[in-house]
Amino acid sequence: MDGRNRADVKVGARVKVVQKPDQRTGRLTEGIVRDILTKSALHPHGIKVRLQSGIVGRVKEILPG
Repeated sequence: MDGRNRADVKVGARVKVVQKPDQRTGRLTEGIVRDILTKSALHPHGIKVRLQSGIVGRVKEILPG
C-alpha cells in the first residue's frame, strides 16, 4: 500500500519514507510513525510524517504488521 492517502497512515504504523535529501536517489528509510505532518486527505508525493527516530519524510510504502 502506498502512502498517498492520509487515512491509510496511522501513528504506530511501520512505514518506509523518502527523506528530502534522498528524493533524487529514491533511497527509503524504514521506521515507526510518531506524528502525521500532512493535514490534507491526499498528497500525490506521499503523506509527510515524523518517525520515532526523528526522521521526517514522505511515506512511500506502508508495511504490514
